[in-house]
Amino acid sequence: MRAELSKKLLKTVGRTNGEFELIGEGDKICLALSGGKDSLTLAHILKEMQRRAPFTFEFIAVTVSYGMGEDLSQLQEHCARYEIPYKIYETQIFEIAQDHIRENSSFCSFFSRMRRGALYTMAKELGCNKLALGHHLDDMAESFFMNILYNGSMRALAPKYRADNGIIVIRPLIKVRERVLRYHAQINNFPVIGDEACPSMKFSVKMPYARAKTKELLARLEAEHSNLFRMLATAFAHIHDDTFFEKERFKL
Repeated sequence: MRAELSKKLLKTVGRTNGEFELIGEGDKICLALSGGKDSLTLAHILKEMQRRAPFTFEFIAVTVSYGMGEDLSQLQEHCARYEIPYKIYETQIFEIAQDHIRENSSFCSFFSRMRRGALYTMAKELGCNKLALGHHLDDMAESFFMNILYNGSMRALAPKYRADNGIIVIRPLIKVRERVLRYHAQINNFPVIGDEACPSMKFSVKMPYARAKTKELLARLEAEHSNLFRMLATAFAHIHDDTFFEKERFKL
């Protein structure tokens, strides 16, 4: 079986791959498969790339189980049906979180760090040299604005970087809009996993206020400037870092 993927989507990912040299001959990739629309669509894109690319690579989809009895049977069945190699990585993140997360505290960064660490470990155990994440252009824009508005720093999401344990982390969807991924998940009737698998739902914690407000801000800006995300993608590749205030740059 093959998922229905548009030529435009595959072309965008293909160009991104060529531009940043994300996937190449002989790579073995661990795909972080949360079961959401982004990672599920990426799994099918990688499957299609294996058929079309002029090089050979392997990938295996991995879901991190938080150890709270998540039902991943639909995801398992979906991967089996489409012949996507799949593993579940069992962890005790949920139990650990009960000792670390206080009432009404933030949770996103904690679970993100724990999940990412588990993925780094699993990638190494599976003999993978790369870890693929499903972040898209909207994620990148949101992270950029959140860092400015809430942290006073200018940071985004790199298309590619090397983790401390040597694994190369890649983001093949970094130039794809979220709405495109949502559309493909819908037309293919992917068994998308939502908030029911999020461990934070079992805690009395703050919801991700900053991200929600940033999404609203970007939606308002895009309503006034229809090419906002296209220009942001262009701007991320044209950085004049000598025009900012970092004093170390001005020791002439």
